This record gives sequence, C-alpha cells and structure tokens, in this order.
Amino acid sequence: MEHLRQQFPALERTHQEHPVIYLDGPGGSQVPHSVPLAMQNYLLNHNANLGTQFSTAQETSTLVEQVRKKTAHFLNASHEEISFGQNMTSLTFAFSRALARTWKAGDHILLSSMDHDANISPWLVAAEERGADVTIIPYLPQLGTITLQQVQEHIRENTKLIAITASSNVLGSHVDIKAICALASLIGSKTYIDAVHHAPHYPIDVNDWNCDFLACSAYKFFGPHIGILYGKQEYMSSLKPYKIEPSPTSAPHCWETGTQNFEAIAGLGAALDYLLTIDSPTNTSFKKSYQHIQQHEDLLKQYFLSKIANHPKWKLHGLHTPEHRAPTFALTHLSLTPAEIVRQLDSHGIFTWAGHMYAIKLMPQLGLDPQQGVLRIGLLHYNTIREIDRLFTILDNL
Repeated sequence: MEHLRQQFPALERTHQEHPVIYLDGPGGSQVPHSVPLAMQNYLLNHNANLGTQFSTAQETSTLVEQVRKKTAHFLNASHEEISFGQNMTSLTFAFSRALARTWKAGDHILLSSMDHDANISPWLVAAEERGADVTIIPYLPQLGTITLQQVQEHIRENTKLIAITASSNVLGSHVDIKAICALASLIGSKTYIDAVHHAPHYPIDVNDWNCDFLACSAYKFFGPHIGILYGKQEYMSSLKPYKIEPSPTSAPHCWETGTQNFEAIAGLGAALDYLLTIDSPTNTSFKKSYQHIQQHEDLLKQYFLSKIANHPKWKLHGLHTPEHRAPTFALTHLSLTPAEIVRQLDSHGIFTWAGHMYAIKLMPQLGLDPQQGVLRIGLLHYNTIREIDRLFTILDNL
C-alpha cells in the first residue's frame, strides 16, 4: 500500500495541519503522477490538431488511436466501438438524440430512479421530443437496489431502451447488468449502461454483459476529465449522429464532435497503464489488477460496515452487507445535516460529499430532502483501514 500510495502526490497534502484523507472518490478520484506527466508531455512536445501531414499532427493521431485501443482493451471491446467526448453527461445527451431518431410515438423507454440524472434527463428529453412513453423504476429501500424482477415487471413488448446504472453513485449498490441485458435482448430492446461509478471498483466486460451501449468517465478511475462512449459497431455505424458536415462519416470518429481534448486522451492512456501496473509492471490483464483492487476494497467495506453498525445516531442507506455493493456509503445523522458534517470533517482534513449527488429522483424514495441529501463517504483502493479509524474518531466527537 505504501508503494501504491506514493504514486499519488495528492495523498501527501495537509489541511489545517492535518494529513488529508480523501473520501470523495465517487465525486472524482485522485490521480497518479504519471497522468499529469503524460498530459504535460503531450502539450509540450506533440501538441497539434488532426487532419494534416506534419509530424506533431501525425503523432497526435497515433496517440488517439493507441489510447482508443487501450480503452477498448479496458472494456473488452473493439477499438472501432470506442468514442471520446467531453464527459459522460455530454456524450449521453448527444447520443440520446441520435438514438431517439429510431423511436416513434408510443414506444416505451425504461429508466431507473436509482441512477445519476445524467442517465435520466437526456432520455426524458429525447422521449418527449419523439412522443415516447417513459417508466422510471422506483427504488425500494427494502431491496437496496434495482432488481431484475423490477425490470421484468415494467418492461413491455415495445420497450426500445433500458437505461440503467451498473453501480449507484450514492448507495454503491450493484445492478445485475448481465441479466438485464439478456432480458432486453429477448424483446429487441437496447441497453445503455452508466458505468461511471462501477469503473474504479470492478472490471467491465461489455461482451460478457452483452450491453448495446455504455458510458464511463476517466476522472472516476484515476484519470483526467474525459468521457468514454462504447457502442456495438453495428449500431454505431448505422445510427445517424448529430455532427457538422465536414466531420468523418464513419464510426467511431463520427461521434466525436469538434476538436477532442488530446491532452486528456494522453492522461487517459496513462491512467489505464497505471491500472495494469497494480498487478505487476508487465501485467496486460485489467482483470488481474481488479482482483487486487477488489480484495483490498472488500476489507475496507467490511471494516467500515462493522464500525457504522455500532453508531445508533447514524443511518446507512442501501445495502448493509458487503456483498453486491461498492465501498460507497450514504449516511444521515439524527441531528446534524450532511452539509454541517462535511464542514466539520473538512476542518480535520477529511474530504467527503453532501447533497443529492445528482441522483435527484432517488432522494425522495429514501425519505430525504433532495436539497440536504446524504453524507457520502466513498473509499477507493488507495484508502486504508487507518483512515477509516481516523474518520470514526472524528465522527464520534461531532
């Protein structure tokens, strides 16, 4: 752990004379030093735009395609199925308009109330424009997640899309994506998976899941702010994107509107390289690295849950067992608001989040005011048991 943590310069920071503890991973992870170095190297030595023949432009083109192939390996996809964009939200808005062109009035769209709004609002807008019906599956606190049975209860013969998260960015709860995709394929429905919160904790295999589309963001798995869109080649080549006339007409480039953030693409490549080296310097399997991540995060989950169980003033929302969840915890206190707790923790150098976390349809179903929301504590593989102990020492004295 010490060798791993030394790769993250931010972990050396102090705040008000306290060493900083980053428990804000669900809002964005810290980055290893190799990521900004890769971005700096690109900007200082290779900075150019695409579409011409001089050296730095050709080097930029080579970089983009190399990172595209790395990203495809990360998701177990083909590199023709990977597109880059500003962020997951922007990619989803743009893509939803293109996919909605295939809908007609009366078609049905199925969403989840447990999702980040980036996987809800774009589809609501697109459905309204096309006259499609929308069902939003309710989150039931006694279940702790969205289940396959719930999807079965709400799916219809004319359901054209199921858009759902792989892991909740608030509760950490997993969804059985593989089973839902199998159900969708039986009726010819497309699936759009939000894997933003899933990616830093668990491997993603789009072929095993058999999902049609998937989006994630590198800033959640130790990289810079850049969005990634996966789509099955047969669909990405046949759908008509919203683009300017001179832009490429073939996938994946036709989905990359405007000039891309090439330095962020360089940083994404470095983040993926870092993930591989968690196993060993010569490792080529993301699954091997995620085995190490899961092993350590399983310990963190179990320890955190054992600690919070002994605090009657706190309520843990979502699953109370370490299975089927990421190490992300949504808490409320009997008397203190989440914002007050965040401010107090900040004074001790502990960084957490308060609010609805953009899961605005989830909060009322938790019985909470969306404006206050929850205290979210998110652990990543660079966090430690010692940091959890220090957190609870402070929580005990709020």
